[in-house]
Amino acid sequence: MERKVVVVVAVSVAAVACGMAAAAVGWRVRKRREWKKAVRVVREVEEECETSVERLRQVVDAMAVEMHAGLASEGGSKLKMLLTHVHNLPNGSERGTYYALDLEGTYFRVLRVHLNGQQSAILEHEVELQTIPQHLLTSTSKDFFDFIASSLKEFVEKEGDDSELSVARRKELGFTFSFPIKQISVCSGILITWTKGFSIVDMVGKDVPACLQEALVQKGLDLRVAALVNDTVGTLALGHYHDADTVAAIVIGTSTNACYLERTDAIIKCQGLLTTSRSMVVNMEWGNFWSSHLPRTSYDIDLNAESPNPNDQGFEKMISGMYLGDIVRRIILKMSLESDILGHISSKFSMPFILSTPMIAAMHEDDSPNLREVERILKDILEVPDVPLKVRKLMMKVCGIVTRRAARLAAAGIVGILKKIGRDGSGGITGGRRSDMKMRRTVVAIEGGLYSNYTLFREYLHEALHEILGEDIAKHVILKVTEDGSGIGTALLAASHSSNNVDRI
Repeated sequence: MERKVVVVVAVSVAAVACGMAAAAVGWRVRKRREWKKAVRVVREVEEECETSVERLRQVVDAMAVEMHAGLASEGGSKLKMLLTHVHNLPNGSERGTYYALDLEGTYFRVLRVHLNGQQSAILEHEVELQTIPQHLLTSTSKDFFDFIASSLKEFVEKEGDDSELSVARRKELGFTFSFPIKQISVCSGILITWTKGFSIVDMVGKDVPACLQEALVQKGLDLRVAALVNDTVGTLALGHYHDADTVAAIVIGTSTNACYLERTDAIIKCQGLLTTSRSMVVNMEWGNFWSSHLPRTSYDIDLNAESPNPNDQGFEKMISGMYLGDIVRRIILKMSLESDILGHISSKFSMPFILSTPMIAAMHEDDSPNLREVERILKDILEVPDVPLKVRKLMMKVCGIVTRRAARLAAAGIVGILKKIGRDGSGGITGGRRSDMKMRRTVVAIEGGLYSNYTLFREYLHEALHEILGEDIAKHVILKVTEDGSGIGTALLAASHSSNNVDRI
């Protein structure tokens, strides 16, 4: 009897052990299957985001073609190719004290810049930041500009009595106004519409600098609005001040844009304008560029459909810091829905823009042995604890795929500009190279945190630039980081368009 009991127990134990072993094997098989699903999602994204040199050159050609179309007629291209009426870029000979007003959102900055006529020397600059009271965002144009003018007067009057400007020169102001306008001249522009929470209804359709000038006069401040620009044009001005070979400027941070110096005779839609200048700065508004050659994924399509501006700013949605983090979030969410590699899916995954681009940069550039930064962000931001190391590596790879595509497309955009102005070694010839063309030194000013602060983004962009142009041409193209084009650059434009300079000439 006892022997039977022992046998039964042994059989039962063996059965349990076999069951446990089978369960363990089943768990491993299931985990392996789920892992393969996640890897498949990443592999598909990698294929869809592929930016071969051939594809990038197609984007280059498409950018140049769209630039031609936008210069030919209004509405002829997705690229607005706005005329800035900026003909005189600062060259380093400017002297005196100039001001800048930088109105970009619910705050503004006032700057004073001292110049001594030496190209590399901005003697000093002072900055003051002011928050705009909430009620003024929906008030009247008079109330709004009265507040701005009062702040400007207070800032200007802090200047010492020993200033040569206060005795010998009229004060000049550059105005950065980052809202949609129709530029009439270098110092006037009509507001088309408000964005960024502003709704000053009586301002729409009015000349913005004229409203500011009127408020300044009423405050008794002798300060002339000499230039109305956007931040990208300010970046070009600052780059050109330090280096006369600067022909274009790119801003690539939260948003993105580009401008460049174009021959006046190539701007067909401005023929008839009274100008004796041979060139003009053109504001491309390149965030709205689109081409069938751009490697678009289902994640881009969904992001676009759910955005406040569907079918607008297509290029910006693929390359700027505003959107990269959310593309990564959407890919990780798809991986989580198709596999259980992250276990329970936190509601945080469904929150648009919860992953910022600085976060994906931190994950992508995490060089700790166990990817602690990736682990921290997944835990603290997405509320996913205890993520295995190999899964963290997969998340890191997703960040790299999205960032690499963005940087390489930005590089193609830059080369597109160079092609349009004959600085890419092709002489403007689509799809070819001219062996008899001597390349000139070409500088592109570049500003924005995505480029300046995200090392791998910057490296991907440079790599693509060299691949597209080839080493012989690329060595003549220099990307130079500038800082504060919307402030210092705008003050420099006030200097280069100063009535004092005109009188002197």
